[in-house]
Amino acid sequence: MYKALVCCRAGMGSSMLLKIKADQVIRENGFPIQTEHGNLDSLIGFNGDLVITMDDLSSELAGKVPYALGIRNIVDKEEMRQKMEAYLASMNQ
Repeated sequence: MYKALVCCRAGMGSSMLLKIKADQVIRENGFPIQTEHGNLDSLIGFNGDLVITMDDLSSELAGKVPYALGIRNIVDKEEMRQKMEAYLASMNQ
């Protein structure tokens, strides 16, 4: 089971909506990912496998977290599915 932090800068509305949609995608596809919600401060001490966040923030996190999965449209479940599949494929190489 992979552990993911779903976050945005403030940890308010957009990241909560992103977490809800990400959890739906995970459940619908049976992905072995468990999510928790937070903000950028939650990265301190986070020892999970990936961060799911907005696309613009993911580029800032590159190299600072194990894997930054950036989502452009937080209600686009197909985009999330494709990017989660790519993440899982990269972990199984």
